[in-house]
Formats: sequence, structure tokens, C-alpha cells
Amino acid sequence: MRADDLIKIALKALRLNKMKAFLTMLGIIIGVASVITMLAIGEGSKQSIRKQISSMGSNMITIRPGAGMRGGVRMDMSTMQTLTMDDLKAIKEQVKLVTHVSPQADAGGQAINGASNWPTSIMGVGPEYLAVRVLKISSGTMFNDADVATAAKVVVIGKTVYKNLFKNQEDPIGRTIRFNKIPFKIIGVLSAKGETTFGQDQDDVLLAPYTTVQKRILASTSLQSIVASAKNEEVAAEAVTELTRTIRSTHRLAAKAADDFNIFSQEEMITTFSSTSEMLTMLLVAIAGISLLVGGIGIMNIMYVSVKERTREVGLRMALGGRGIDILMQFLTEAVLISFTGGVIGVALGVGATLFIAKVFGWPTCITLYSIVISFAVCTLTGIFFGWYPARKASDLDPITALRYE
Repeated sequence: MRADDLIKIALKALRLNKMKAFLTMLGIIIGVASVITMLAIGEGSKQSIRKQISSMGSNMITIRPGAGMRGGVRMDMSTMQTLTMDDLKAIKEQVKLVTHVSPQADAGGQAINGASNWPTSIMGVGPEYLAVRVLKISSGTMFNDADVATAAKVVVIGKTVYKNLFKNQEDPIGRTIRFNKIPFKIIGVLSAKGETTFGQDQDDVLLAPYTTVQKRILASTSLQSIVASAKNEEVAAEAVTELTRTIRSTHRLAAKAADDFNIFSQEEMITTFSSTSEMLTMLLVAIAGISLLVGGIGIMNIMYVSVKERTREVGLRMALGGRGIDILMQFLTEAVLISFTGGVIGVALGVGATLFIAKVFGWPTCITLYSIVISFAVCTLTGIFFGWYPARKASDLDPITALRYE
């Protein structure tokens, strides 16, 4: 029997039982739509995480003091080696795969301008910090090496601090604010960066020379961290290796001694969070895939009932010369049409649901071609797999017995 004849017969049979066919499709529709929507949400979250982390500096490498983890347990604070200016000097002189380096010394406190005040943090950094973190100045300027050398009381403020301290939106450049009772002259305002994926406001910050923060606020010469920027993402891993070797040498660590510092690259963070997001997405897809399984069982059930209801029809077709393979292909075509049509409706519903979620709830989503192809292929294979058994039962019927069936 020709393929077009099989499709015509299958369509006629489905039209005669529209409601039953639709209810059979429902499991496939829900399953396909769920899989597409879940994959879109998962892919969107991965891209959002990568974008947010990259916005902090895609090539950024962070060095922190501490002996790290041993056997899953963090080492005691007494074993921590504080990062010093010697480490910073060695990195600048010896590590060739980094383009910008900045020390970092942070402190929390209250920023005050007249009657306005705002709890925030001040970050003591070097002039190259802007290049490392991909930050820009919207007005004014960044402090320079001379300001660092003299521990000048100058500061660059983020947009959140500006909005809360200067509620009349006056020009802050040249104005003096206080941080923990210490006066700072504002010389620049940072461009807005927004929140990270983890809810951290990147604009709620003050930047000052690290020497100023060390001497006037922390009363310490140690560094809380060092941030550096690799030449590009491709050499980030090599830069980490070079940094590790340099700092180990500066700290005079024996060959078998464990590192007394930790180095993190943005790519490592992206990989970690992306893998976690991917695992959760796969879990959601597996749950959604259960709908496809249920839909497949529904197809098998309805086709099995259909074979029972049309036993006399099958017997008549076989008595008129129909072969077993023709009967098998007839019922199998019906099953595939049910799953195919359900897949088309499911894809449309899944795309619509994804767009609805993105617009109404503001969740990051990304519909990928592979999610549509995979879900569509799975639902078609489901129709073939679960439609095969009832179709096979129909093709094995004895014509004489089928004609006598009541």
C-alpha cells in the first residue's frame, strides 16, 4: 500500500474519533511543551550566569589568602598566609600573561553627605582596577598612582551611593563626603553596572586608593585579595598556573607543601555555576519527560482499543487481499500521526509558554533549535514505539476469526 493511501486512511479514522484522538494527543502535547519550556529556562539561566560573571571581567583572576580546602575541610585561619605587597610586585614583574593587576582591601561602614547617609563598603584598589573589572567612569576621573603613593583621601562612587547621598541629583564632583568619619573628596562617578545573578549590587560601592584604606581605615598593610586580568580567555588557565608558581616562590613554599592561597578564574566560576544549572535543568526535563512516557502509554492504550473495535474491519480488509504488513502500517501510521500532530501542537505551546514566562515573569529564557528537534524526534519515536505493539496485534489477526468478531 502506498504511503499517501496509508495517510488518507489514517486521517479518516482519526476524523471519525476527533475527541478520542485529541485526548490521546494531550499527553504528547504537554510532554513536548514541558521539555521545550524547561530546556529554554535552563539554557537562559546558563547564558544569564555566563553574561553576569563575564560582566565582572571575563578574564579576571582573583587571588585570596588562605590554605584552601584539605579533605573537604577549610584550614584554620591561623594557617593563612596574608597576601603582601611583595606578592603584588612579583606578579607585575614576573607574570607575563596578565595585563592589569590591582590589590584590594575592603571595609564596611557608613557614607555620609550632610543629612543623608548610606551603609556601603569602600574598596581600596589600584588605578588598574577599572580595567580588570571592566568598569567605566561616567563623570570625573579615576585616581592615579600619585594618589596611591600619597594615600590621598579621594574616592570614586557608584551610582547607588550617588542616588542615596545626592537625592537632588546635584553634581557630586569636588564635593566631600565622610566614610567612618574620614573625609573623602569625590573625583569620579562610576557608570551603572546593575545587579549580578546572585543579587549583588555592583553600583553600591566606593573606590579609593588601597593605601588610603589600609592606613586610614584598616590600619593594616595586608591585602585581602589581588585581582588580575589575563591577556585573553584562551590563556586564562596558563595565567593561573603562572600566578601559582610566582606566589609559591614569593612565599618560599617547599615543592610538596600545599598552597597557602587560593586562585579563582571567572571561567572556573562560569563552569561551576553552569554545570549546576545544567544538572537542575536535566532534572526538570526528566520530570517533564514523564509526560511523554504517559502520552506514549496513552497512544498504545487507545490504539489497542481501536484494534479491538475495528476487528471486523481488519478481517474484511484481509479477506479482500490485504496483507499483514498493510494492516500493520495502517495502524502504525495512525499512531505516528497522533504523536506527530501532538508534537507540532506541543512545540507551538512550548514556544508560547516560554515567551509568556520571559515577558510576564522576566525570567531569562533561550529557545534552542536542538530542544525543538529532540523533543519532536522523541515524540515521533514514541508514536512508533508505543504504536508498534497494537499494530502488530492487528496484523496477526486471523481473517475468519476477525470477520466473526462481535
